[in-house]
Amino acid sequence: MIWQRRTLFAIAIAAASFTFGLLIPALKGNSPKTANGIQIKLDLNNQDPDPIQAKSLALSDAKVFQNLVANLERLEQEQKRIYDFSLPQAFQGKTIKSVQVPAERKVIALTFDDGPWPGTTNDILYILKKNNIKATFFFLGRNVQNFPELAKIVVNHGHVLANHTWSHPYRQHSEAAAASEINRTTEIIYKLTGAKSVLFRPPGGYLTNGLATYAAKQNQSVVMWSADSQDYRTSSANMVRNVLRDASPGGIVLMHDGGGDRRKTVNALPVIIDKLKAQGYEFVTVPELMEMQKQPVANR
Repeated sequence: MIWQRRTLFAIAIAAASFTFGLLIPALKGNSPKTANGIQIKLDLNNQDPDPIQAKSLALSDAKVFQNLVANLERLEQEQKRIYDFSLPQAFQGKTIKSVQVPAERKVIALTFDDGPWPGTTNDILYILKKNNIKATFFFLGRNVQNFPELAKIVVNHGHVLANHTWSHPYRQHSEAAAASEINRTTEIIYKLTGAKSVLFRPPGGYLTNGLATYAAKQNQSVVMWSADSQDYRTSSANMVRNVLRDASPGGIVLMHDGGGDRRKTVNALPVIIDKLKAQGYEFVTVPELMEMQKQPVANR
């Protein structure tokens, strides 16, 4: 994954260099013309070009180059957002259920637990892509190990990967046991996808069995939720009602893409998205929610 991104970035830089190289010969030759600071020469017979055509070509080349640079910058920012997300200091070691966002921003984050999972994860990715939505996936380490290609596909689609332990345990943990569950998952996510996870969600939402405590000590953010679809125990119609009932700006929605048969979630997701859009909501990732908040965060 890392080498693929680096190769893509290298190709883009080479393309930029090639485009710029096309402009260099225009700086040579006899009696060059100048248009917007770019000197050009149109033919090999040393004939003066038409001034209007010369200006049009120069502007066109300049625009191509500017667009290429802009695309490189966008790619670099996208890489940083997905791969090198740095947790804002205000959220380090904190537990959150939602984020206080500016009043004018009606945003909400969709999150999915227990993946990656054959079939369901792909179905959810298709729905998200169709709606141009980025989400946050809390992966189990053992599932990343078992289905590495699925994990890579999720991050390739521009979604954020986060930690949900290795094996989804509920029991009480010593610090060493908690470290094993969390660190192994962080390491395999990074090894197989290149994504650095700094967000943690405790299985079952249990905050007192040692897992969340260890994650907080590592300055990770413990991410809970403000709207529970309850897709692990109810119908698709009830999932929609549950999410709409508790949706709020800066909210975090809990759903699942793994851990069992999630066809009901797949059926409910497009309806949830359509109804939230109708209410004026925009969809963002949990890191993007955090970037919108400026005030210090208290444990909630």
